[in-house]
Amino acid sequence: MPASRSSRRDVLKILPAVAFAGTAGAAAAKPRIRVGQIGTQHAHAAGKLDSILRFPEIFEVVGVVEPDAERRALLQNQAPYAGQTWLTEEELLSTEGLQAVAVETEVSQLVPTAMRCLTAGKHIHLDKPAGESLDACRAMHALAAERGLTIQMGYMLRYNPAFVFAHQVVRDGWLGEITEISGMMGKLINDKGRKELAGFEGGGMFELACHLIDQVVAFLGPPSSVTAFTHRTYPEKDRFADNQLAVFDYPKALATIRCNHIDPMGGPRRQFNLTGTHGTLEIRPLEPTPLVRLGLDQARGDFKKGWQDVTFEPPSGRYDAEFLDLAAVLRGEKKLAWDAAHDLATHEAVLRAADMHPTA
Repeated sequence: MPASRSSRRDVLKILPAVAFAGTAGAAAAKPRIRVGQIGTQHAHAAGKLDSILRFPEIFEVVGVVEPDAERRALLQNQAPYAGQTWLTEEELLSTEGLQAVAVETEVSQLVPTAMRCLTAGKHIHLDKPAGESLDACRAMHALAAERGLTIQMGYMLRYNPAFVFAHQVVRDGWLGEITEISGMMGKLINDKGRKELAGFEGGGMFELACHLIDQVVAFLGPPSSVTAFTHRTYPEKDRFADNQLAVFDYPKALATIRCNHIDPMGGPRRQFNLTGTHGTLEIRPLEPTPLVRLGLDQARGDFKKGWQDVTFEPPSGRYDAEFLDLAAVLRGEKKLAWDAAHDLATHEAVLRAADMHPTA
């Protein structure tokens, strides 16, 4: 829970329920949700399975799909895959009672795999970003709507307690009208990683900074226009877009997102800042334990005029809240807070920010 360092008073009441949807105790008496995972090659794959396995009273993992035999052999004795049942995709999707699938393939196969899961009548947790085609992403959401199925996108910052807090602050009007957003999400990547990400025309802005773009759209809606600036710093080595800036134009606001993969301090420098007509909210660091610096032009709730830090308890796991929320959605206890319109607006903004020229 967050607490102001100046007052240390409990301000849990201002956090919406989405970040805390479902608890292990409350779920224990309900039938478990049968779930599987397809793919192990996404950067978040192991972490996602680990989070699902944290809640055996909520989820029953029926199996994992990995078509690459060498990779299966590599992972079968490593956590969290040790002891899991390895299935073919056909076997998994035909498993009796299977309700949901976590799609964790390499990025190029995310949407095609999702389409097969939806066709088989399964809800999906789909990792990010949702492929390189806006049209394919639209078709995926259309199929889910037709079948009455849920697509939960794996944008992890949606469940980060600092971002949950920021959204409540904005909804309550504490910052006034938002006029400015800025964010940075980078890292120092090695040659192997550069080679892998060079396969995406949109580089790091597409693969990593999409998390922050999702937040820009959540706060401000679809942008009027997006201008992308892309540097490929070492063309003699590869075509990896490793230093990027995107400017999102709105009628009354500007947002800028940076992604720098040649930054030795990229992880600690990850940040997201909101400024409005009545105050500013800065999140830095974003993870693992986020910190908010809140500046207000007048006292609001338990917070004073001026600057103060807001601290948070470390999350139990990076992705735990995602799957607790998904369980509540699948059990009909709530609706997913992010609908297809938002996900499509985010994906179009990601493609434009990465200079990938989506179709209209």
